[in-house]
Amino acid sequence: MSQMLLLDKRTQSLIEDYVPQGEILEGVVCFFSVFADYTRVRILSALAISELCVTDLSRILDINQTTVSHQLRFLRGAGIVKACRQGKIVFYSLTNDAINDVILKGIEFLGC
Repeated sequence: MSQMLLLDKRTQSLIEDYVPQGEILEGVVCFFSVFADYTRVRILSALAISELCVTDLSRILDINQTTVSHQLRFLRGAGIVKACRQGKIVFYSLTNDAINDVILKGIEFLGC
């Protein structure tokens, strides 16, 4: 026996159009997975204030440089962070202010 949908066709159509699928769904899941790690969120929060090098991030956040470098590589691969070389030093920054907005919305949601 088939079940009857309780919602109207317009609402059903809106939901079908709105709910991401395929590559878009995969991209959204990948994007939000970036925020599922304490170290990455701390790095992103610091970079929202200023571009920083690995040494400064390591000292400010009290995380060893290897871990910071590893997470920055991950964040660069995800397109969340960009690097700019100035002489021998590489400075990192957010690719888009919307990344900080996501963190702030999470904080707002939690009522902090």
